[in-house]
Amino acid sequence: MKLLIVEDHPIVISGCRALFAEAGGMEIEEARTAADARLALTRDAPDVTIIDINLPDGSGLELTREFVANYPDLRVVVFSMNETPILAVQALQAGAKGYVSKTGGSTDLREAVFAVARGETWVSGDLIQAMALLRAQNGATAELLNERERLVLRMLARGRSMAEIANDISVSYKTVASDCALLRKKLGARTSTELVRIASELKLI
Repeated sequence: MKLLIVEDHPIVISGCRALFAEAGGMEIEEARTAADARLALTRDAPDVTIIDINLPDGSGLELTREFVANYPDLRVVVFSMNETPILAVQALQAGAKGYVSKTGGSTDLREAVFAVARGETWVSGDLIQAMALLRAQNGATAELLNERERLVLRMLARGRSMAEIANDISVSYKTVASDCALLRKKLGARTSTELVRIASELKLI
């Protein structure tokens, strides 16, 4: 099996390589950016691709959509720090066959890769239940974010700073900073810019 790992953290890449070291017949390539991944995909024709949801030069969800559209036989596993079910739903809608949280079990990623290689879909049991509930609900966004969090997101998207947002909605800077930190955790973002991009992709703003 040819496996492509699209991930920008060297420690995570090393962990992935160690995880698959015991499996015979594995040929592993890696890419640190979306741009490198496009080159590797053309050059190496992997059977399965693991894609981190947050890349330095783009979104793992967008890259998944692009790869699946251009290579229908490619099987993608999205790898994320976030266990929010809406992200797992979005990953599968983008064409991924698996969704694995980096905070899950040590063998989850290996199980997911071999499952999608067999043509199956793999998501952890807890997330499957949460995703089913989310799909059954109307207004999934409302379940994920409260009204002030959505307002803060919209203002961030308009280019307002946290201090300006605090002044505009008459709360303390500490309150807005706390809201932004929770939003980044919920959506698996590392920066405010990344937060706005992910929220836009998920149609939360």
